[in-house]
Amino acid sequence: MDPFADLETSNSENAGGNSNNSSAASGAGAGGAGTSSSSSAASNTPSRYENQKRRDWNTFCQYLKNHRPPLTLSRCSGAHVLEFLRYLDQFGKTKVHTPICPFYGHPNPPAPCPCPLKQAWGSLDALIGRLRAAYEENGGKPETNPFGARAVRLYLREVRDLQSKARGISYEKKKRKRPPPQPQAQRLMTSAPPSGSSEA
Repeated sequence: MDPFADLETSNSENAGGNSNNSSAASGAGAGGAGTSSSSSAASNTPSRYENQKRRDWNTFCQYLKNHRPPLTLSRCSGAHVLEFLRYLDQFGKTKVHTPICPFYGHPNPPAPCPCPLKQAWGSLDALIGRLRAAYEENGGKPETNPFGARAVRLYLREVRDLQSKARGISYEKKKRKRPPPQPQAQRLMTSAPPSGSSEA
């Protein structure tokens, strides 16, 4: 069985697999440690994010070993990361329409077409986030992290834009909802000091 074949499936299960979520995911179980034996056991169990990050790291290290010529981590650059991401496309499950396809730009095409299957942008973005964190956890320096290279960021942006157009799906960040504004009278009541506090 190929370790790369289930990349997109595992990424879709791990929707919050961004490096910013790692501290939240790993810290969530540790907050209640010591309250009971079950909570301390839960805090010792790696989160789904941590498990996925370890699998991704092992997969990338295996890729480096199989590379011709074999590569060491210290010699790995952003160009090698791009090579790895392009290699992963053969295991993708996301249909990306070409500009000549009649379904180009249609989010729900009515019929099959011969366009290639590729890794989804969201899967690649989450993968890079996990590998970037794993690199530093395994002794790499942030300033030499190949997963944070400018070429990798540009490639991900290009894939996002291309897939957005090809699939007719917007990848724009959703704006955070602000709480509804308070009525004027309620704002005055909450900001005014209590009536008895000025007489002391």
